[in-house]
Amino acid sequence: MRRVCVYAGSNPGSHPAYAEAARAMATTLAERGIGLVYGGGRVGLMGVLADTILEAGGEAIGVMPQALIDREIGHRGLTELRVVDSMHERKAQMARLSDAFVAVPGGIGTLEELIEVYTWSQLGIHQKPCGVLNVRGYYDHLAAFLDHAVDEGFLRPQHRAVLTVASEPASLLDQMGAYEPPTVAKWTELG
Repeated sequence: MRRVCVYAGSNPGSHPAYAEAARAMATTLAERGIGLVYGGGRVGLMGVLADTILEAGGEAIGVMPQALIDREIGHRGLTELRVVDSMHERKAQMARLSDAFVAVPGGIGTLEELIEVYTWSQLGIHQKPCGVLNVRGYYDHLAAFLDHAVDEGFLRPQHRAVLTVASEPASLLDQMGAYEPPTVAKWTELG
């Protein structure tokens, strides 16, 4: 993995463990020479990720729509800040730049971004690993829901296995590095 896209909250969350985990994720990426791709913000866990990886000498590429830049939430000290026209363009560009996807705790935007790339994997649009950093059990209910979806016949076990869940950044990246994508029809073969 050369670059990992990390989806993160624009808020810090209510417990210091969330910011500590974001710092640990960024530090681990930097130690492994893996660049960060993220939403480009300077606030919340997004800002913690960017500041930490930059302080460690790593690469931080942000992708942000102009409308959010206009609201002055863009990080100005990044390795590179790419300004795009829309959220759709933002997500597509982040996906193109990345070799894997990780969600640290965040809100509905973080969940939406994660679920979209997870769905793209199921559809064969990409074969990149996906994971969540499960701080304080934050993603326990998501993992349980996906297990329930398998039990109820709405999600195949091989597609459930695409999403790695781990509580430590090093373990998460190790598991994602060993990822073997399931055999699925390519998107172009589906249509």
